[in-house]
Amino acid sequence: MTPLNPLARFPVTGDQIARVMHVFYGRIRRHPELGPVFNTHIGESDADWAAHIDRIESFWRNAILREKGYEGNPMRVHVASPDIRLEHFAPWLQTFEDVLRQELPEDTANAWLALAQRIGRAFQFQMEDTRRSATTPPKLI
Repeated sequence: MTPLNPLARFPVTGDQIARVMHVFYGRIRRHPELGPVFNTHIGESDADWAAHIDRIESFWRNAILREKGYEGNPMRVHVASPDIRLEHFAPWLQTFEDVLRQELPEDTANAWLALAQRIGRAFQFQMEDTRRSATTPPKLI
């Protein structure tokens, strides 16, 4: 087990992040609504999924543990993909919450979920703003 990182936003280990990612994406891959969307972007092979899980694990290690190594712009990827829709966020977050609560101590699950919800809201806001027509006023609430 990896030791706790003193720079972390909240107490979680790299091993816990890895376990959450593997359990979560195992569920997403089989999810009737989200699985096909992810398969379109990731691919359907085990190797494609393993590479994606590694990449997203690196994202969370950067976001939570402040470890360097993640390179990418997930906001741009989500906004630029028209098949990723706003209604996908609720089942994604619910599945993520279920896994966090199953795999982690309550305080850690709550802290990680709050971070995921903030990131999700930012993605949703940017998607709405980018995809609305120039004649439609922005949604401010």
